[in-house]
Amino acid sequence: MNDTASFTFLPYIYNQNQSVSMATLLKSLLFVGISLLSHMCLAQVTYTSHIATIIHDHCMICHRQGEIGPMELTNYQQVKNWGPMIQYVTQEKLMPPWKADPHYSRFLDENFLTEEQINAIAEWVENDMPYGDASEEPAPPIFPENSLLGEPDLVLTFDQAHFHPGNGRDQYWYFVLPTGLEEDKVVKAIELRPGNSKIVHHALLFHDADGQARGIDDENPDQYGFPSSSGTGLMNLPQYPGYVPGQKPRLFPDGLGQVMEAGSDLVVQMHYAPFSIDQTDSSSINIFFARDDEPIERFVQDVIMLPFHLEGGFSSFFLNPGDIKSFHGQITAPAKVSMIGIFPHMHYLGQSWEVYIENVDGSIEPLIRINDWDFNWQGSYYFNRYKIVEQGATVHAIAKYDNTAGNPNNPSNPPRFVTWGEGSEDEMFYLPLLFVPYRPGDEDVVFEDISSSAQRHQRVSATDIERIYPNPASGDDFIHIEFYLQQGQAVSMQLLDRNGQLVRSLKQNEFFGSGHHIAHVQAGSLPAGTYFVVLSAGGHMTTQSIVIAP
Repeated sequence: MNDTASFTFLPYIYNQNQSVSMATLLKSLLFVGISLLSHMCLAQVTYTSHIATIIHDHCMICHRQGEIGPMELTNYQQVKNWGPMIQYVTQEKLMPPWKADPHYSRFLDENFLTEEQINAIAEWVENDMPYGDASEEPAPPIFPENSLLGEPDLVLTFDQAHFHPGNGRDQYWYFVLPTGLEEDKVVKAIELRPGNSKIVHHALLFHDADGQARGIDDENPDQYGFPSSSGTGLMNLPQYPGYVPGQKPRLFPDGLGQVMEAGSDLVVQMHYAPFSIDQTDSSSINIFFARDDEPIERFVQDVIMLPFHLEGGFSSFFLNPGDIKSFHGQITAPAKVSMIGIFPHMHYLGQSWEVYIENVDGSIEPLIRINDWDFNWQGSYYFNRYKIVEQGATVHAIAKYDNTAGNPNNPSNPPRFVTWGEGSEDEMFYLPLLFVPYRPGDEDVVFEDISSSAQRHQRVSATDIERIYPNPASGDDFIHIEFYLQQGQAVSMQLLDRNGQLVRSLKQNEFFGSGHHIAHVQAGSLPAGTYFVVLSAGGHMTTQSIVIAP
């Protein structure tokens, strides 16, 4: 009996018999009390039943040994020790560090808590953080060493450690890393591994095929790398997805990639955060190329919205002391494209972003809204499905800034005149957009089924392929392979022919968190026939068949 039924039971007894005895009333009250107590005990928030999963899915990627989180949160005692702090930062929505508004648009790898999760943490802390039933504690994620994406094809490292002075100031520094490639390659992902997570704030990565950055670097051979003030114009180079703390880098979907030319350089712009003690850093970069068995049909391109795209032009981008001002940029699509990612960037005076597509028929397609910009948490945002931009449609970006003394993040006191610049005390209107040429059927491609995955019944097995669709598939179909993991861990996925021979390796020891995920393969790259998708993780293996029609 639930607590509502218990309360309605009392007036029913009393109305049926006005002369009911006090003993009967007391018995009824006792019954209600026992029922409510039982209900409360069943609903008690414990670490094993409620909190551990939240910590595993949203916190441990950073808060574990060797990563950027300042404390480890890998077991009950560690989480309990920091319980009140966890309650505070989650209620204030300072953690997890996800800034995109989920009510505006949705993305891959979203890392925010629901109100129910935030309330559960608060209730747990306020009730002395009970452990719960050990048999209900979920297994923690098993993170691979070094890379979350598997074994890199190329690792680039600093030639020497970089010195970052402990003067309490930001530092932007360029490094030129020769790739040594003897032939062009297709990049699927780039993963920066900070050498010193205390000071590496974020990094931008550029492709330089003409030696532009190397020429600047050679001007001062006694210095390793060079300051951003010497690198004017380098931000116009083709850009790869950058590094931000706490986000797993993304492999481009099947059939997509970026070109890295033979003899080119990877240019890294590192932002080192202020620190009070002298530090050094020697970071490394893992690069993953497309395998020979993956046909690349489209190349990822980028366009960067800059102050040149503002209504008043580049010269209009400035902030006087005391200004609260918004800037509106626009780019009109010269051809139909499918957008896959967006990376808004501004500095300490930044307040908010809103970016949307205005279609040729006047309708609006939201891209991203950030209501409370935080310079400490840059973001690389990949859409959960293609955003189609018709030829002639316009991408609008509105960014707001606050250069008043009332802005607690203002680096200048009193406020000073501010315009474009790469230093933290300067300001930026910088919006890279990643896209590929449109292909019919892009509207039906789903990279992550956010709406339904939260409602599905969780599976008991540690590894499970849920469904493959379309099946049968043919032609230009983009095949979706939905799978579920009860425990976060590295996953491998192969496509075999009916004789058990390897046709494609779709995943190789790539880390995925617990829950529902989608992998992809292009049907057009496979001859007609029957194939088997084999998913393996943590010693478990599961298989489903797929048919490619003629």
